[in-house]
Amino acid sequence: MSSPMMEYLGIAGMDIGWLFVVIILALIAVIVLLVLQMEKLKKLQKKYDKFMKGKDAKNLEGDILALFEDNKYVKEENEKNRKDIKDILRRLDYCYQKVGLIKYDAFNQMGGKLSFCLCLLNDKNNGFLLNSVHSSEGCYVYTKEINKGESELPLGAEEQKALETAIGY
Repeated sequence: MSSPMMEYLGIAGMDIGWLFVVIILALIAVIVLLVLQMEKLKKLQKKYDKFMKGKDAKNLEGDILALFEDNKYVKEENEKNRKDIKDILRRLDYCYQKVGLIKYDAFNQMGGKLSFCLCLLNDKNNGFLLNSVHSSEGCYVYTKEINKGESELPLGAEEQKALETAIGY
């Protein structure tokens, strides 16, 4: 069977059975794509219905404006927190962060290691050294200033050990 239209399309010599098979396969492919698109549309419709549930345009506009206000509040709080953290970090440089504690027996006859050296330093190794010497006559406390990990006054063995412990902390 030959027709002018088939001759015009260039398929006049083709078996019409094969033409029907190709058309049916194309139709099946279109139907499959249509079903897939309908499923996607159905999911999108469910999301839209959930989003719009109980809302009209004015309520939705109010919700969106409230979200913008919340966003503005969150940004302000974030900036405040950022400034507070910078301030805390700045102050932390001057806080005592390093500790060295050495207990010792100042006079071998006393026993019990009741004397101690306590060294407190900040991040820049500035601070003080506290030396408490316990004897049978009483307790004596001495302090020495520490600048950049060094003392202007000579240090005893226990004081030096407490300073080294604090610096290595």
